[in-house]
Amino acid sequence: MKRSLIAIALLAALPVAAQQDFSKVEVKTQKLNDSTYMLTGAGGNLGVSIGEDAVFVVDDQYAPMAPKIQAAIAALSPKPVKFILNTHWHGDHTGGNEVFGKAGAIIVAHENVRKRMGSEQFIALFNSKVPAAPKAALPVVTFSTDVAFQLNGEEIRGLHVPRAHTDGDTIVYFVKGDILHMGDTFFNNMYPFIDGSSGGTPEGIVAAADKALAMSTDKTQIIPGHGPMATKADLKAYRDMLDTVSGRVKQMIKDGKKLEDIKAASAQVTAGYEDKFGKGFIKGDKFAEMLAMGYLKP
Repeated sequence: MKRSLIAIALLAALPVAAQQDFSKVEVKTQKLNDSTYMLTGAGGNLGVSIGEDAVFVVDDQYAPMAPKIQAAIAALSPKPVKFILNTHWHGDHTGGNEVFGKAGAIIVAHENVRKRMGSEQFIALFNSKVPAAPKAALPVVTFSTDVAFQLNGEEIRGLHVPRAHTDGDTIVYFVKGDILHMGDTFFNNMYPFIDGSSGGTPEGIVAAADKALAMSTDKTQIIPGHGPMATKADLKAYRDMLDTVSGRVKQMIKDGKKLEDIKAASAQVTAGYEDKFGKGFIKGDKFAEMLAMGYLKP
């Protein structure tokens, strides 16, 4: 059985070569409209805008995937990548930064992404250290709230959502195309990873889903950080699951339950959602523990 790509993404402290044979990974391209595409491979889903102005890319997976991503983009446009917008700092979304940055791309992200990439990080849930990224991989343009690009006949808005998956998350809206890239605030048909060590919170991830839902219509195409292309209905189902399961954990804490009690009662926490959301990397017991850790923080 193949190992989960999301498992690989989150065990970033391990040597890449020990995690995955990237030579076997194929980058697949899905056309969303005449100028916008979703690319999949190993790591987070990419968004790509091409046109007469520039090639604009949302996230860039692992470093070993960069040549394959470059080839996939070259099949769409002869222009070099001019902008990379990172949705957050994790290596399965920023690993290609160094390669693209050295090739001339301008890397853009929320200011907390640069801060976290620029120093060693620790992911408590997996007891793993992540070393600082090289200088060439760091964002050179940062923002605190929002950023906008006017490219290829499109307005591309990067909107910071605080303390969701991490403390540096950005969701990206292609206004004319009505396409929304959620980064890892949205794992389609899976329980999400909430990185509390990086400032992520259960409340923030629900708020990010609410913000995206308010921007969406039934026609909006939604690129999740992981999983297949989604609709507003998919995002609504995910948001409602988050709200319900989080509510159960909060009630348990209110009733005096401790972390070990909640872990032992994880089947009760995720009841009714295991069939739909429990088949990803984060299993129900780990998700219940993650939520409890988030709410029990001092």
